[in-house]
Amino acid sequence: MLVEFCKSKIAHGLVTEADLRYEGSITIDEALIKAVDILPGEKVHVLNVNNGNRFTTYVIAGKAGSGQICLNGPAARMGLVGDQVIILSYALMDPQEAKAYRLKIINLDEHNKIKK
Repeated sequence: MLVEFCKSKIAHGLVTEADLRYEGSITIDEALIKAVDILPGEKVHVLNVNNGNRFTTYVIAGKAGSGQICLNGPAARMGLVGDQVIILSYALMDPQEAKAYRLKIINLDEHNKIKK
């Protein structure tokens, strides 16, 4: 049996853009997704702290070091520039693997830079 387990978390991110006319997804600074082992194209859940919306989409890598978190397409209706979001990814693991796994978490500052 496999369990779905949270593998990555980007906390305290701020939406920098919302592009309604783009195909759906979320664009995230490549340095941020690499820091938590999220791959371009990977499914993520996005939780909007400001309005309570929670949605699923896939990741597009943005320019490394840009601090970009852009809601694209229909996701642009789920939040506004400046909203705080939490981005989560999950993996299927056997129970033993899940018990040993350590969630990769980064906390961001007001410029979407990783807090030390």
